[in-house]
Amino acid sequence: MSYDYIKRGLDVMLASSALVLSLPVQVVVAVLVARKLGRPVLFKQARPGRGGRIFTLVKFRTMANAAPADSGVDADASRLSAFGQKLRSTSLDELPTLINVLKGDMSMVGPRPLLVQYLPRYTPEQARRHDVRPGVTGLAQVKGRNAIGWGEKFALDNEYVRNRSLVLDGKILFWTIAAVIRRDGVSAENHVTTHEFMGNAEGAGSE
Repeated sequence: MSYDYIKRGLDVMLASSALVLSLPVQVVVAVLVARKLGRPVLFKQARPGRGGRIFTLVKFRTMANAAPADSGVDADASRLSAFGQKLRSTSLDELPTLINVLKGDMSMVGPRPLLVQYLPRYTPEQARRHDVRPGVTGLAQVKGRNAIGWGEKFALDNEYVRNRSLVLDGKILFWTIAAVIRRDGVSAENHVTTHEFMGNAEGAGSE
C-alpha cells in the first residue's frame, strides 16, 4: 500500500515536470505533425488500464489518415511515413502520454497498455499485467520492446508485477533513457510496430 501511494506521488511529480520541460519540444512536434500528416495532431485510442478499466490513450500521430477501406498491418505500413518513423524511433510521439499519467490512467513504469481486443485472448497468467497501472515504459520495453515475441513480453510484464518496487522502477527509467538513445526494438521484423497478438493460437503468447 505504501509503495502504491509513494509511486503515485512520484508519478505526478515526474510527469508534471516532464510535461513542463518538454513543452517547447511538444509545440514543435505538434506543428510538424499538422504540416506533414494533417489534423488531428493527436492520436487517441481506447486501451485497458488497471483492472481492465478502459481509458483513452493520447499520443502524437505518426500515420497518415486511413482511407475507409484501409485496415491491417499492410495498410499501417503504407501510412507510416519517414517522419512518423522518426517520431517513433525517438519516442517523441509518446510525450502527450504524460497527460495519462497525471490523470491516473497510467504510471511512468508498468506493462505497456495494449489493445482492447486482446483482453479475451489472455490466459489468466497473462491477464496479471492488469493488476497494476500500465506504464509509459516497462521492463519489456527496456528488454527488447517490439523486437521480442509476445511470450517474452508477457513473461517480463509478469516479472515486473511480481517484483515491482521503487528500486526496480528507478532502474527501468534509467534503462529507458539508454534504450531511447540507442533506438532499440522500435519495430518487429517486417512490421511497423509488432504483429497482432492472437492469444492461444500463438502457443499462449509466443511467436
